[in-house]
Amino acid sequence: MKSFFFFLKSSPALVSSQFTRSRTVFYRSLCTNSERWSAPVGDGWTEPESWRSMEGLVRCAANHEPLSPISFLKRSAEVYRNRTSLVYGPVEYTWHETHARCLRVASSLARLGIRRGDVVATLSPNVPAMYELHFAVPMAGAVLCALNARHDPAMVSVLLRHSRTKLIFVDYELYEVARGALDILDKAGTEQLPILVVIAQSDGSDQPTVDYSDHESYEDLATSGDDSFQVLRPSSEWDPISINYTSGTTSRPKGVVFCHRGAYINSISTFLLHGMAGPPPPSYLWTVPMFHCNGWCLTWGMAALGGTNVCLRKVTPGGIFDSIARHGVTHMSGAPTVLNMIVNSPAADRRPLPRRVTVVTGGSPPPPQILSGMNRLGFEVSHLYGLTETYGPGTYCDWRSEWDSLPTDQRFGMKARQGVRHLGLEEVDVRDSGTMDSVPADGQTIGEVMFRGNTVMCGYLRDRKETEAAFRGGWFRSGDLAVKHPDGYIEVKDRLKDVIISGGENISSVEVETVLYSHPAVQEAAVVARPDDHWGQTPCAFVKLKEGFKVSHGEIIGFCRARLPRYMAPRTVVFQDLPRTSTGKIQKFILREKAKALGSLS
Repeated sequence: MKSFFFFLKSSPALVSSQFTRSRTVFYRSLCTNSERWSAPVGDGWTEPESWRSMEGLVRCAANHEPLSPISFLKRSAEVYRNRTSLVYGPVEYTWHETHARCLRVASSLARLGIRRGDVVATLSPNVPAMYELHFAVPMAGAVLCALNARHDPAMVSVLLRHSRTKLIFVDYELYEVARGALDILDKAGTEQLPILVVIAQSDGSDQPTVDYSDHESYEDLATSGDDSFQVLRPSSEWDPISINYTSGTTSRPKGVVFCHRGAYINSISTFLLHGMAGPPPPSYLWTVPMFHCNGWCLTWGMAALGGTNVCLRKVTPGGIFDSIARHGVTHMSGAPTVLNMIVNSPAADRRPLPRRVTVVTGGSPPPPQILSGMNRLGFEVSHLYGLTETYGPGTYCDWRSEWDSLPTDQRFGMKARQGVRHLGLEEVDVRDSGTMDSVPADGQTIGEVMFRGNTVMCGYLRDRKETEAAFRGGWFRSGDLAVKHPDGYIEVKDRLKDVIISGGENISSVEVETVLYSHPAVQEAAVVARPDDHWGQTPCAFVKLKEGFKVSHGEIIGFCRARLPRYMAPRTVVFQDLPRTSTGKIQKFILREKAKALGSLS
């Protein structure tokens, strides 16, 4: 009775507080797993203000699970149990088998001492292990760091140190690179070197010759582990799932951190913009490196779809055409350099396509000549755009039926646009970098492309200053310059650092490159600024000619002057192979250094 009278004499606010607390305890008792209640819990969640006027609302294990793309694999193992998940030469797995292998690798990682939040790196081409590790590593609670397979030992050592990698999986072809990196770390006095595990998966064309008996073998982990392993799901959707170092178009790579939530959303957004939802289930040819933005998040997206992953150790025209014919490939992706490789491939490497293949390309806008050539060969190309900081794809050129009747040149010009945001982003805009005002949708006013939404990175690893600079003004600043057309579609004109300023005029390197690609002898081209004492800068073209063609510097310059304002035409032409990253991007910072070394023309 005493407690009852105390309750009656209490203030209205106290009574309300006690009633709310009692009500919450009662609702929580309805949940069988009480420790899973989240009001608040470790992920910082608190009950929304709007819930207070609506009795009976709770968050518990029945209605909440942190979003993570690793859940896609478990579902496919259940729903598409006997459907082919992956093929690689003579190797073929079902989704049930892939799920079991990933569980065994995850349990083996735990046995090797990997704990929640530890970083596990890979140095590998697109082999089955590389695909499986996109699930096995986060299933062990760890963070995946897929390193560029073209890095040398010095760069690998820098990234292993910066990411604080505890274990690295290395393909047998890259074993010496990894060993060299570990030797550098050892000589620098690193207290604990990463554990090295060797991947020795062959597609049947060759066999590993490296003696790696002193190291763990990936296949041993995938066969000897425990397939009843209890997956360590993320405590929060914001838990990191991967670190992706920028691909080397600048001289200083940065570690871009993805979280489980962003990866989940971008996986779905990417396969939808790629038109992969089917039916039938897609057969996807891996011509995009899985280490590049985690394969544009399609490593996880393909598991959501229950499609077939067709792995390629080396991307060659012959390998592409053969894989399409053998495995009924429906979709593939690649940078413009992959498209260029296909269009200029020898007739002996080509095979008739059993059906039209949908290709999504990213990077710099593909020249109309390349788009036209792909179309003739039976490939349907669409264009997307994004950065490592946006989990890969962020926008795409959503095709409109009324464009089908346009003249060929205009139609391919439309295809080269970067288009509109995918559904995972809240906003994409072209804005003035200084005032942050949105530029007019007139197709002429240039501004910086900016992103905002759930598929923007968490930040740069251990670089708060760069993170804050990238997010200044409440948007992610891409560093890309673009225009916005009246229909809202954006069109990237250049990288901010690639614009050439000659005599006070801004020159888009992309526009000059498009003209160069239209020359019948040009296979590849890149334009950068050459310092000039009089003009400030002048355009310098680096050109790779098609096999069997010979043209002079003067011919290339004259060809451009006939099609461009005189100040935009290159004043210097250098014939050479173009340096590229393994994702196909031209490394313009290398070319800028070469142009700088040439000195002034004036």
